[in-house]
Amino acid sequence: MFKGLSAQRLVAVFVAGWALLSFPLLTLWDHESTLLGLPLLPAMLFVVWAGLIGAVAWIAERGAD
Repeated sequence: MFKGLSAQRLVAVFVAGWALLSFPLLTLWDHESTLLGLPLLPAMLFVVWAGLIGAVAWIAERGAD
């Protein structure tokens, strides 16, 4: 299905998502502060999640190398 550079980019997005959603980095966002009225941790999780989906969609839509 994916070969070459597209496959490498998908693996890189997976590794980035794994790192961003790992426990040590999640503790950086676990504060009592809010972002636009939302607690910071859930807001950050949603932003990272949406960014990962966007990155995968962008890579998949580009097609073959």
